[in-house]
Amino acid sequence: MKNIDTVSINNPGDKGLIELYNVQKSYGANQVLRGINFTVKDSEFIAIRGKSGAGKTTLLKIIGLLEPPDNGEVKLFGRTANGLSDDEKSELRLRYIGFIFQFFNLIPSLTVLENIELPLALLGINKKERYDRASKLLEYFGLTKLAGRFPETLSGGERQRIAVIRALANKPRIIVADEPTSSIDDENSELLMNFLADINRNRKVTIVLATTELYEKLPSNKDYILKEGHLVPP
Repeated sequence: MKNIDTVSINNPGDKGLIELYNVQKSYGANQVLRGINFTVKDSEFIAIRGKSGAGKTTLLKIIGLLEPPDNGEVKLFGRTANGLSDDEKSELRLRYIGFIFQFFNLIPSLTVLENIELPLALLGINKKERYDRASKLLEYFGLTKLAGRFPETLSGGERQRIAVIRALANKPRIIVADEPTSSIDDENSELLMNFLADINRNRKVTIVLATTELYEKLPSNKDYILKEGHLVPP
């Protein structure tokens, strides 16, 4: 890619993996983000808390290069992302960012294994390597028995854990998680958080997670509240 190279991505040094400077975003007359300044360093686990409608999803979309800010600068891996083309943003997302969505977003016509292989297929990775990598991920997390099943046959907790594993398939440096526990019960929420903590601790993946839980204890090492368009300490 033209503006973001593999060297800076794999060796960020003291730079933040994610840096936002005075980021603003409006939808019509509604100003959702009013000047966000935010840095996430390598291997951090960040929680962004806020009520529904506070702008958390918008902020995560900007961090994940799914949506541009109206004003301000976004930097990933020490390089500005503002001037990247759509193709460059797409490649960056595919190679280095994993996404976990609120409602799983698994493809119903694909098996669990095929869902995990999907981002690897989009990267052009050959079938054997896709199969091996997806199988090893399922084995690592003790979910090999689900490989041949379809999403509709899984519980909500199982589906969300498979969504997390799919986000790991491309060996991302960053995982962006948008309210990943909102569609599952308390027991599965705890399992999922332990799952993410393991990924952060043992795989050194940087995690930015949005949640409506303002006071729940999370395995994050930094917490923010998004309120009235600003990030503030809890």
